[in-house]
Amino acid sequence: MSSKEAKPVLVIGGGIAGMTTALEVAEVGYRAILVEKEPYLGGRVLRMHRYFPKMCPPSCGFEINTRRIRRNPRIEIHTLATVEELAAVGSSFTARVKKQPRYVTGEYSLDDSVTEALSGERPDDFNYGMGTTKALYMPHDMAYPAFHVLDRDKLTAADVAVLEEKCPPGAIDLDMKEEEIAIEAGAVVVATGWRPYDATLIEKLGFGRHPNVITNVMMERLAARRGPTAGKILRPSDGRPARRVAFVQCAGSRDVNHLAYCSAICCMASLKQVRYLREQDEEATATVFYIDIRTVGSLEKFYYDMLDDQQVSFIKGKVVEIEEDDASHNLILSAEDTLTGEMVRAECDLVVLATGMVPNTADAEIPGEKIAGKLSYDEYGFLSGSTDMPGLFVAGCAQRPCDVSRTTKEATAAALKAIQYLKQGE
Repeated sequence: MSSKEAKPVLVIGGGIAGMTTALEVAEVGYRAILVEKEPYLGGRVLRMHRYFPKMCPPSCGFEINTRRIRRNPRIEIHTLATVEELAAVGSSFTARVKKQPRYVTGEYSLDDSVTEALSGERPDDFNYGMGTTKALYMPHDMAYPAFHVLDRDKLTAADVAVLEEKCPPGAIDLDMKEEEIAIEAGAVVVATGWRPYDATLIEKLGFGRHPNVITNVMMERLAARRGPTAGKILRPSDGRPARRVAFVQCAGSRDVNHLAYCSAICCMASLKQVRYLREQDEEATATVFYIDIRTVGSLEKFYYDMLDDQQVSFIKGKVVEIEEDDASHNLILSAEDTLTGEMVRAECDLVVLATGMVPNTADAEIPGEKIAGKLSYDEYGFLSGSTDMPGLFVAGCAQRPCDVSRTTKEATAAALKAIQYLKQGE
């Protein structure tokens, strides 16, 4: 059986791990079917402002990957789609995929004049709820597939009339239905990615109560030029520039009450964000509260560069509480400096919580009665990379917390394993 005759590799998840897997499989000559729950590919990496340590934007690599996907007819993409059932049948797999309606057919391009004429709004998911979009929206400026999405529930009666007036006939289908797709696959790669730990669960740190307490993923969007503040690091409470910023490491991580493990990337992410602040405002100050600064290998230099900055302070101690001044909305942090044994109270304009990585499989395991008992999850919801299910492999943050570099390496390895499995059946 040739690669053309082989059943495709089903890739669950269209972030950097899933895209890499699908591309590596397809460019060898095998078919890949990519299933992604969001309306676009790229996952959380695409929401970052820059990568460390080179500080380049993720849009560069994403543009190259989308170009590779466009050129490769062996990749089939389903967005707004989830795997509802996965089963092993002999040495192959069957999957039942549910696809949500986009309500936009993609037959015609739509411009901003249509969206601007609408009144219905929805939270801006891409910017972690910092702002809103209209009911008809483009997920972001580099979205692939490059189609608008319509949140039908947010349309007003007047909006429906606007769409009928301004859109070409056939561009919008308000009667579009949910559909189910049956897939037969020769191998499966799980690349379902991660989500930030819910910071509202860390009650003493005030996220959700104090508007100027944000998370590290939100900070990425504030620094991004196409983010909610056009790249300016501003306080959510009043839109003023944040001049004194505190970075709280291990917010919920390495804590038996929340996440007992280290997410491996948070220290580097915060150091990178300190650099965002300092590049934007030479008078701004940053204070980093940490348990340990963990920067592996060559990344240590990134940390040493920050130590040389006189506007950046490091306090070894865990923040136990964040209070808010009612008048100014400034934040007061309480922590013990474990090097001096003294209690520290620091006032700042903005606090950034370095929340950890939680696998999406923590509360949404891969569905399927025939395979559930053969998949190995650890106590935190991460999937074991060596399952008891022949032909099923895991890549990226579905397996362990990891950065982009390690994710792409693991995705390439998963693609190779899937190809080897397919070749065994030839």
